[in-house]
Amino acid sequence: MNTSYLDHPLRLDGRGHVATIEADDHVRDMVYQVLFTSPGERVNRPDFGCGLLQLVFEPNSDALATATQFLVHGSLQRWLADVIQVDRVDIANEDGQLIVDVVYTRLDTGQRQQDLFFSPAGGS
Repeated sequence: MNTSYLDHPLRLDGRGHVATIEADDHVRDMVYQVLFTSPGERVNRPDFGCGLLQLVFEPNSDALATATQFLVHGSLQRWLADVIQVDRVDIANEDGQLIVDVVYTRLDTGQRQQDLFFSPAGGS
């Protein structure tokens, strides 16, 4: 069965219809939403997200990278435990941009995925 999902962020496709995506991209979009949503940003779910963008402004250090890895891993497990198993999270901070490397296994297919996520430079 071929299921399609609404694209995130919501947009219109070339035909003027709401854009849709396949399951792999949908799971990636869900991971992105957890990473780059700040707690308090969602009215009906104020504890959703991990606050990753706020860390762009912290001094770069090994301790911060380790703490961020735990924060991201824990947030993904909390919010997406019914969708993925988080296998590995690596964090890099280059020129004020956080680079998050997430390796996870989709629970519905058993397929292992690796995705890179980049914060906007300067956290904006």
